Amino acid sequence: MNPVNPLMPALPNVRVLSVIPPMTQLNTPYPSTAYLTGFLRSRGVAAQQDDLALALVLALFSPEGLRRVQACVAAVPAARRSAGLRSFEAQFERYLATIGATIAFLQGRDPTLAHRIVGRHFLPEGPRFDALEVYLAEDGEDPLAWAFGSLGQQDRARHLATLYLNDLADVVREAVDPRFEFVRYAESLAAAQPSFDPLARALAAEPTLIDQLLQDLALASVERHQPTVLLLSVPFPGAVYGALRIAQVVKARRPEIVVVLGGGFVNTELRELAEPRVFDFVDYVTLDAGERPLLALLEHLQGQRSRQRLVRTFVRDADSGEVRFLHLAEADIPFEEVGTPTWDGLPIQNYLSLLDMLNPMHRLWSDGRWNKLTVAHGCYWKKCSFCDVSLDYISRYETATATTLVDRIEAIVAETGQSGFHFVDEAAPPKSLRALAAELQRRGTSISWWGNIRFEKSFTPELCRQLADSGCIAISGGLEVASDRLLQLMKKGVSVEQVAQVTRSFSEAGILVHAYLMYGFPTQTVQDTVDALEYVRQLFENGCIQSGFWHRFVCTVHSPVGQQPDAYGVSLLPLPPGRFARNDVGFVDPSGVDHDALGVGLKKAIYNFMHGIGLDEDVRSWFDFHVPKTTVKRQRIARALDPAAFSSRR
Repeated sequence: MNPVNPLMPALPNVRVLSVIPPMTQLNTPYPSTAYLTGFLRSRGVAAQQDDLALALVLALFSPEGLRRVQACVAAVPAARRSAGLRSFEAQFERYLATIGATIAFLQGRDPTLAHRIVGRHFLPEGPRFDALEVYLAEDGEDPLAWAFGSLGQQDRARHLATLYLNDLADVVREAVDPRFEFVRYAESLAAAQPSFDPLARALAAEPTLIDQLLQDLALASVERHQPTVLLLSVPFPGAVYGALRIAQVVKARRPEIVVVLGGGFVNTELRELAEPRVFDFVDYVTLDAGERPLLALLEHLQGQRSRQRLVRTFVRDADSGEVRFLHLAEADIPFEEVGTPTWDGLPIQNYLSLLDMLNPMHRLWSDGRWNKLTVAHGCYWKKCSFCDVSLDYISRYETATATTLVDRIEAIVAETGQSGFHFVDEAAPPKSLRALAAELQRRGTSISWWGNIRFEKSFTPELCRQLADSGCIAISGGLEVASDRLLQLMKKGVSVEQVAQVTRSFSEAGILVHAYLMYGFPTQTVQDTVDALEYVRQLFENGCIQSGFWHRFVCTVHSPVGQQPDAYGVSLLPLPPGRFARNDVGFVDPSGVDHDALGVGLKKAIYNFMHGIGLDEDVRSWFDFHVPKTTVKRQRIARALDPAAFSSRR
């Protein structure tokens, strides 16, 4: 007979509640709970899900929530109140009168309100609206006419309503909780944080208004669903504090509920977890794909499996108080058999379509409710030097047939009534996308979709057109440093010219293209950075890409750079002592370049490029200090796109 932990009695009627903690995103549910709920139901487990991130925002940005925010503002000494707080106080009655209608508009429930919003007399306007002044024409024309034209009422109104919410978020940060963000919450408490002390102090502190709202929502969710097991999925560092606040109040009020922590943050940063205090809040912490560890845990909780036979699970030993990692090696559930994600139980009609970036590609991340789905598990390339290639979410590459994928797509459309999909793969395989497109076309299944790829030569003009015909509207991919030398060092398997040709093929097929860009990679010089920006300028100029974002390179312990620094010309700094998170690792690059200073110019440049501004300017003009002239010929990308045309001119 399998021994049963006396502190964890057998649960003959397991009921699982999977929760999305704050903060992830507001326009669509983070997919982890949908995956797990769908899988557990396919195995006969009573499973429900809830999005407490969305619930928190809706509670905060409501008439009652704003009244409570106003009370916090009133407690700020008058001498310390910013222009934003003063504006909020002066227009409070208008905020109170408009918040409900504005939220309903952003949820798509009251589209005719757009006419009043764009008239600029309905919404109270705070400091965020000052940004519109940069677009004012000398003759006083509409500052947004360049972006939305004479029509575009809905988009224009969503942009103004987003500025309105951002004004309110600024007030919350100043008067309620400085850690508040719409897409992350108290991120610094967990990100690359070797010590649990900052989180422990925050969790022991007097709850803020946001904490109080979250605790009330968590208890209400538990009361509504009556779970025996609570799963907290933390994809990012900005969801850790919210997850532990939920766990804290559940443990205090309903100690019989088993609390389990997992998700992307855990999988990358807590692989060497040794901090016992985490288990003051949760009972188990699981690693990597959750299906197999959860099945083993549920069997254990029902007395069908001993604790020693758990899979990829951290626990706190009852006798020693130390953290133990329990792992009975068992095969993971094949990707073909994980089942269809379900959004049943999530209030899909309540998500907010925001429009904070006017670039048509960039807005996809915050605008519209997308069904998130994965074409394949892991990455088929898994060689990039900066990537966590040793971890399961990258290294274990598995595919499903196109028939299975389209079956899942059709089931999700039937359930949600919405046909937009965001494929959230690390890099969707060209072969699988071709088969998926063919199956969608064969069945006559109409969807709109976008996702992440590698800019490799398999994406021919013919394939790009086929993907567009199947519903592809946008793709994103890593151009990274835009330097052939550094791309080779990164083992990206692409060149700048190849990226230009592939992205142009997508663009000519009517598919928007977003480029992920990187700066600060080992041995990257100032000259490399200036040349990379010139390549990016030319890609915009030639219509190859429509959007991009510069990320600062971070070395992680699970990447090839972190594991073999000598091969990349750097030396690693000692990791600080600690028993909590372990992921980012500092390094010394003998080049001595101030990449942070360069980053300011890079981000300024690409923001303008995305709005069609400054594409003719010398890239040196974006930096506030002297940088060398680019060594890239001004027609380099044009030649790569049409070498025959340039050859005939000679």
